[in-house]
Amino acid sequence: MNRLKERYETEIVDAMMKKFAYKNKMAVPKIEKIVINMGLGEAKDNAKVLDAAVKDLQIIAGQKPVITKAKKSIAAFKLREGMSIGTKVTLRGSRMYDFADRLINLSLPRVRDFRGVNPNAFDGRGNYALGIKEQLIFPEIEYDKVDKVRGMDIIFVTTAKTDEEARELLTLFGMPFRKQ
Repeated sequence: MNRLKERYETEIVDAMMKKFAYKNKMAVPKIEKIVINMGLGEAKDNAKVLDAAVKDLQIIAGQKPVITKAKKSIAAFKLREGMSIGTKVTLRGSRMYDFADRLINLSLPRVRDFRGVNPNAFDGRGNYALGIKEQLIFPEIEYDKVDKVRGMDIIFVTTAKTDEEARELLTLFGMPFRKQ
C-alpha cells in the first residue's frame, strides 16, 4: 500500500476531523483524482510533437494518456474542429497516490528557485490547479531524450466543499504552499 494513502487513512483523517469537527470519517474530504494535461498548440503543424508529448506523459503518469481534440474551429489560431491539440491523463486510486507522492517529495523540490506552490490557485469548489513549466523536473524523464521543454497543468480534484478544507487536506498531504 502507498505511503500517502496510509497517512491519509490514519493521521490526515483524524487531523481533519479535529479541525473541521466532522461527525463521520466519510465526511472528511479526499483526493478524488489527479488530471495531468499538456496543451500542444504546435501539434496542429507537426504530428511528431504529439507523439513525443504522449511518450513523456506516459512515462510521468505510468498510464497511457488520451489525445485531446479541438471542440470548435478558431480561424485566428488556424484551428479546425477535431484537430489533435493536446494530451491528458486521469489518475485514480494507487497510481494517483504514487504520482502525488513523487510530485510532492521528488519533483517540486527540483524546480529552480522553488519557494512553494501558489496557495491561491483553488477554484472555489475545493479543486487545486498547478502549472509546471517543464517536464524535466520529473526524475523519470531523461534529459538527453527530450526534444522540447513542455509545460503541463496538474489538477487535484477533491471532494472538499470549500477551498479552506481542500487547502488543509493538501497541506496535510505535504503540498509545499508558498508563505504569504
